[in-house]
Amino acid sequence: MTAGIGVMMYTVLDQARSDLEGTLARLAGLGYLGIETYGLVEHFGPARVRDAIAAAGLTLTSAHTPFPAGPGAEALLDTNEELGADVLVWSMEREEFDSPDAIRRGVERVNEAAERAAGRGMRIAYHNHFAEFSQQFGGRPAYDLLLELLDDRVLVELDAYWARMGGADPADVLAGLGDRVRFVHVKDGPAVSYEHDVMVPIGEGGTDWARTLTTPSGPRWHLVELERLHIDTFEALRRSYDHLVGRGLSRGARVPEPTEERA
Repeated sequence: MTAGIGVMMYTVLDQARSDLEGTLARLAGLGYLGIETYGLVEHFGPARVRDAIAAAGLTLTSAHTPFPAGPGAEALLDTNEELGADVLVWSMEREEFDSPDAIRRGVERVNEAAERAAGRGMRIAYHNHFAEFSQQFGGRPAYDLLLELLDDRVLVELDAYWARMGGADPADVLAGLGDRVRFVHVKDGPAVSYEHDVMVPIGEGGTDWARTLTTPSGPRWHLVELERLHIDTFEALRRSYDHLVGRGLSRGARVPEPTEERA
């Protein structure tokens, strides 16, 4: 089945913090089916966010939140249990990919989180940036070692854009992940600078999304994330939706008119 289309809420964080219910309603009106939370629970509390997602008719795909490991683990799990999140997504730090030993130490935290989350009926998912692919050890990307070390219960959220910036082909990465990958972060742009890249609507940048998103693998959600833009955010989200759903790459609630689709 074609993956559903959602929004990673960092894209509209300022708008949502000003008007949570209105922002979610606008996303639903564009045809998006779900959202991954970011920075909302800390602002509004889990109950209001949960209720606002339901009122908009959206699905909570996942919560982007630190790994529940260490002293604060139970409090994080309590919050996300109240939110209704089934999957908690986070990353390791860039410097944790400087050596194989650093990766092993970082993975201990992720695997602890997976064990704790399992006790609440939740799953952990790992979200990459670019160091996982740009760093090589013995001719292999650090990402390969990471996957080998992670608890089998840890799912994957592939950020295809940062993988591309790290020198990987996102389609090839997806093919190797198979059913372990649950989400794909979909963003477009030059893929040259983590700190400074300005994103463009999906389909207007350099990623071959038709090839990437039709690669046989297991994503259930394509999550649009546009971190920095030079155009209106909701216009960029509309154009992204029309590209992905109009070409049958993602599944949404609104069928784009032929005249709405962009090349």
